[in-house]
Amino acid sequence: MIYLILSILASSLIFVIFKLFVKYNVDTLQAIIINYVVACISGVIAYSEPIDLKNISNEGWFYGAMILGVIFISVFNLMAITTQKNGLSVAAVATKMSLAIPIIFGIIVYHESTGVLKIIGIIIALIAVYLTSMKSAEGISINKENLIFPLLVFIGSGIIDTSLKYFETNHVAQNDVPIFSATIFGFAAIIGIVTLLYKSITGSLKLSVKNVIAGIGLGVPNYFSIFFLIKALRYENMDSSTVFTINNVAVLLVSTIAGIVFFREKLILKNWIGIALAILSIILVTFSI
Repeated sequence: MIYLILSILASSLIFVIFKLFVKYNVDTLQAIIINYVVACISGVIAYSEPIDLKNISNEGWFYGAMILGVIFISVFNLMAITTQKNGLSVAAVATKMSLAIPIIFGIIVYHESTGVLKIIGIIIALIAVYLTSMKSAEGISINKENLIFPLLVFIGSGIIDTSLKYFETNHVAQNDVPIFSATIFGFAAIIGIVTLLYKSITGSLKLSVKNVIAGIGLGVPNYFSIFFLIKALRYENMDSSTVFTINNVAVLLVSTIAGIVFFREKLILKNWIGIALAILSIILVTFSI
């Protein structure tokens, strides 16, 4: 349980840092790319074994980590596009609602428990995600011509969580969690660096110290959010559908409270109802264990 709590705290810190990006006018793309470099380095430092690139490339999880790295940075860019086209609320809902994908995967593939309390808790969790993410009383609207972007965010985010569960179960040894995480971030960093080089060649890159510092500040909690999530998925007394439900809803809950406390964000009635339902869903899913 401690790993799940630490993953929730690390993931919530990421959302707080993103809010600071807006406040201090940080170039998000540059900071994200630096963040992937730092997250990769963090994993390398945390890895207790000697690093042998040949042996790592022969691991059963290596190519999966490569693909995940591509998906990581692709989903981030899709989230940015979704925010621009449909608004932040739509991006938040698409990201958090994706927890349905690994939940269904865990129940079908790994035959995880489907008790009444758990099913009710999951349903309430999805409703809580929607209500908490709403920023206006009218609800969330999506332009039909831009529907593809939140749909891709939903699918991509779901694939990431599902893949983490699959590789954790079938390929990643206990001691390989740091280097597995580092490899994912490393490939995301490579794609990001290529992007920066292209911008540099075309003359559209203006790298600043502020963006580098912001990326470093984001990289460490980003690494640990994945590291601790994988560790939590290894907890024998808690299946993946429970872990993903509690993790996603708790992150939304903690980051919302942080927004109120540190950024004086105003919530509408539906947000407060969503927070109450989020707490209820966590209690129900936890007691269903």
